[in-house]
Amino acid sequence: MTKLLIRLFIKNSDKIEDQSVRTSYGILSSIVGIICNLILCAIKITIGLLMNSISVMADAFNNLSDAASSVLSFIGAKLAGRPADKEHPFGHGRIEYITALAVSFLIFQFGFTLLKDSVLKIFNPDQLVVSPVLILILSLSVLVKVWLMLFNRKLGKLINSSMMKATAADSLGDILVTTVTIVSAIIAGVTGWQIDAYMGVLVSVFVIFAGYSIAKETLEPLLGQAVDREMYCKITEMVEGYEGIVGTHDLIIHSYGPSHKMATIHAEVPNDIDFETAHETIDQIERDVLEKMDIFLVIHMDPIEVNDKKVLEKKEMIEGIIASLDSKASIHDFRVVNGEFQINLIFDLVIPFSYTKEEEQKLLSKIIEEVRKRDPRYQCIITLENSYIAEE
Repeated sequence: MTKLLIRLFIKNSDKIEDQSVRTSYGILSSIVGIICNLILCAIKITIGLLMNSISVMADAFNNLSDAASSVLSFIGAKLAGRPADKEHPFGHGRIEYITALAVSFLIFQFGFTLLKDSVLKIFNPDQLVVSPVLILILSLSVLVKVWLMLFNRKLGKLINSSMMKATAADSLGDILVTTVTIVSAIIAGVTGWQIDAYMGVLVSVFVIFAGYSIAKETLEPLLGQAVDREMYCKITEMVEGYEGIVGTHDLIIHSYGPSHKMATIHAEVPNDIDFETAHETIDQIERDVLEKMDIFLVIHMDPIEVNDKKVLEKKEMIEGIIASLDSKASIHDFRVVNGEFQINLIFDLVIPFSYTKEEEQKLLSKIIEEVRKRDPRYQCIITLENSYIAEE
């Protein structure tokens, strides 16, 4: 069914990097959600009026609020799909994250409301009315919601959409609540045990946790997250694959929506290379990365020594010392300035974010101590940096 809907309503559905295609997926998800929830709402209101059932009517208005969430997702998808303009040169893709965050707040609100009602019901229990018609209606609702959850989850994974993942989590919460109601009603009818409130507390905790997980996942790209290691390897391997590029460091990626990324990287080039040749290579890399990976890459050139054996020996010495002290640390931008009575070894030292100030100073002291053992004239001038790569 999902594949059929994609084939019928989304043109060029395989080009998921295209923002217009992502927008089409978002619109399809929202419209399907609106239709399903409105149909459920209409059925439950009709039967609720005929049966004079408050519980059925309440569930109907819950579906109505879910339809409103789908409307919110529809608006978010449309706004996120707007092209770049002079005020927003990187487009409006981050609106998708904001929309997912709004949906996560709705999930939070639903979870806390359920928790409050369940706790009140524990202290003020009431008799759960068992009705075959009510169980049939709720079971139908569960089946529709299960399909809706799987539908949004599949679309969310397909285009890596936090908004659709949030919508799927919202549907999962409804499924659990309705299923618990059905199970509690059957148990109450068979045994007389009223466990509805206690089950509600358990489900509410799960729903709140789901809302928290979606909010956390959505906030990370908005706040600026570490570079994914797989993406780091892809970009650095591509850049370092060009002739004249000796190495890379300081890769930073900024996300302006799932389909729009900007990155900066330092590319190391031999210090005796022709400047125009190096600049032409850098321009070519930037164009190729944009074409092949759809990432707007800006490259900073760092000239490094590749021929002076004495400088290379000193660099190898420093790398060996640091490797023996801490395998997680690394260096770049190594330079040597020779003086009459002292030799300055200048480099940047990259350490993980997890280091405390005490650990940083301890490592620096050990490096300086070991280097001075090699030659008292050596003076280390070290600039500390943190790694931008996500730690494993």
